[in-house]
Amino acid sequence: MTLYFKRLLPFFALAILLTSFYTPKPKKLLVYSKTNGFRHTCIEVGVEAIKKLGKEHGFEVDATEDSTVFEFKNLKKYGAVMFFQTTGDVLGPEEERAFQKYIRNGGGFVGVHAATDTEFNWPWFNQLVGAYFESHPKQQQAILKVVDNEFPGTKELPRDWSKWDEWYNFKSTHWDKVRVLIKLDEKTITGGKHGDNHPIAWYHFYDGGRSFYTGLGHTEASYTDELFLGHLLGGIRFAMGMRLD
Repeated sequence: MTLYFKRLLPFFALAILLTSFYTPKPKKLLVYSKTNGFRHTCIEVGVEAIKKLGKEHGFEVDATEDSTVFEFKNLKKYGAVMFFQTTGDVLGPEEERAFQKYIRNGGGFVGVHAATDTEFNWPWFNQLVGAYFESHPKQQQAILKVVDNEFPGTKELPRDWSKWDEWYNFKSTHWDKVRVLIKLDEKTITGGKHGDNHPIAWYHFYDGGRSFYTGLGHTEASYTDELFLGHLLGGIRFAMGMRLD
């Protein structure tokens, strides 16, 4: 080996080190669907649909109902954590602290439908998700008003979106602190309790992290509905901090 190449060896070693350091880590989503209350029949088909979204759009998906995965060192490898149809108390005190630390360190949260029917005794979570479930009328067709079509989870939706689902009424709302994406037109349903201002999907930045919630997704049919899946994908991409174009 010539003296010239010997002198270059340290630079080659540094280049290899830097390349390794800056190689993007795989984007991963943790889908958490533990229930300590009502259990939605769409959980299994929904998880499979989310895994399919990941394969098609460049992120890995881990799915679990094991709360012990909520350890900060483990959570750090995920771009976002999805509470998918969770109900009741689904985390212990140590697990809550780990999740809170994860969000405060820039983590992402996605809440789907019954995520608002979760952790009713944890005010921090209430602010993260944006509201709590209060009640719902019977499943029915409704018109949804897309009020922000710049967000990736709404830009492909019609301004007036007709959809069959189970429509939540909420309590302990923080709608003044979130960016509302879609509102439910209560004139098109029976049993609504919020009048002219009934948000059903929103996002915000909270306590160092990113949060997206959609009240849609109760029915199994939602997980073959391309409009809904595109809406959900946009929320996942936002929460994971992925490019939104």
